[in-house]
Amino acid sequence: MHTVIQVEQLSKQYRLGQISSGRLVDDVNRWWARVRGGEDPHSKIYPSRKARPRSGDMWALRDVSFEVKQGEVLGLIGRNGAGKSTALKILSRVTAPTEGEVRVKGRIASLLEVGTGFHPDLTGRENIFVNGAILGMTKAEIRNKFDEIVAFSEVEQFIDTPVKRYSSGMYVRLAFAVAAHLDPEILIVDEVLAVGDAAFQKKCLGKMQRAAGTGRTVLFVSHNMAAVARFCSRVLWFDHGRLRGEGDTEQMVSRYLSEGADSAGEVTWAKDGESSPASDCIQLCAVRVRGRDGVVTSTLDIRQSFTIEVQYRILQRGGRLRVGIRLLAQEGTILLSSTDRDGDDEDGPMRAPGEYISRCSIPGEFLNRGQYFVTVGCDTPRVRTHFHVDQALSFQVEQTVGTGGHLDDRGGALRLRLPWQVERIGT
Repeated sequence: MHTVIQVEQLSKQYRLGQISSGRLVDDVNRWWARVRGGEDPHSKIYPSRKARPRSGDMWALRDVSFEVKQGEVLGLIGRNGAGKSTALKILSRVTAPTEGEVRVKGRIASLLEVGTGFHPDLTGRENIFVNGAILGMTKAEIRNKFDEIVAFSEVEQFIDTPVKRYSSGMYVRLAFAVAAHLDPEILIVDEVLAVGDAAFQKKCLGKMQRAAGTGRTVLFVSHNMAAVARFCSRVLWFDHGRLRGEGDTEQMVSRYLSEGADSAGEVTWAKDGESSPASDCIQLCAVRVRGRDGVVTSTLDIRQSFTIEVQYRILQRGGRLRVGIRLLAQEGTILLSSTDRDGDDEDGPMRAPGEYISRCSIPGEFLNRGQYFVTVGCDTPRVRTHFHVDQALSFQVEQTVGTGGHLDDRGGALRLRLPWQVERIGT
């Protein structure tokens, strides 16, 4: 298989508060480099150059190099702000690099944000033609695939409705359907599938797998480690703008989850709010695990219950806030999601400003032996997300002894003792 994407010492620098490089000659040279490109009309070459460091500069990417082979399914993982999306925007020619060289061979279809290229006042039907043209499809191609695109998106009933009246889920369905039916040599998907429901995510993953099976290349960004592990053959791990590691999917996902989480049983953020995940309504203060005796710990007995605490400060009345957690197994599978409004009306009373702790109790004999990770977040249902922290901390569940003093080994992540009945139905 030949190389379809080659990236060498790629860097992207942003100057805070200023658009462009700050020098007209640099802007003109960068534009001319993009116009000249290479001899291959489907190849884009950005020549290497060195940026002059200035105060206020921020490096979104720094000296990143990698190759992608034809037909490869490559996953990009890392925390928010690690540089994944910036790398994909450069590959998609949405933005130009500050330094480094990029070579791309083949037509690219990119789905970087929900509804990219959609005009809110146009109908779904009109946006299919507009977005398809932006992605490089001819009018005849769009006509031939129109019914297939609409059927895949599952928005037939609303196809002649302005997309400004669509939900975010409908947006992403239609946007992905157009991009997926471009039949590109390279398909780039950046986290947007998180908006769709589980059935549609499965449908989209199936579409991408079929595309990869026909020799097309797929670059996939997701915070869902289970999807990355199931779908990708190789992974790039980004961390603070640099390439932290690359290689086997299982190995990279395990390293990312293990090293990215706090393993002390508690993680706290500065009370001044400067480094704390927050919005104008709420500020996250701490996340911790307490054993049955109430002591903060990162190692738990398999037989005993424990509590996950989320401590936060409400700054002002700003809607009906909902604080929640996700519990992940070592390979990234989401075992459960729960919020402090489970069982209650989501439109219940608002909380007054002040400091709070929301506690979730996990019973003993629920989790099997192994390492687990806690993701924490807060939202106002159907309105906005206030903060989201992936793998905020980790903890270990250990088994000392089982029945009769022997270890009771079981497979799987959960260790539930379920009710059984034995009935004799014959002699």
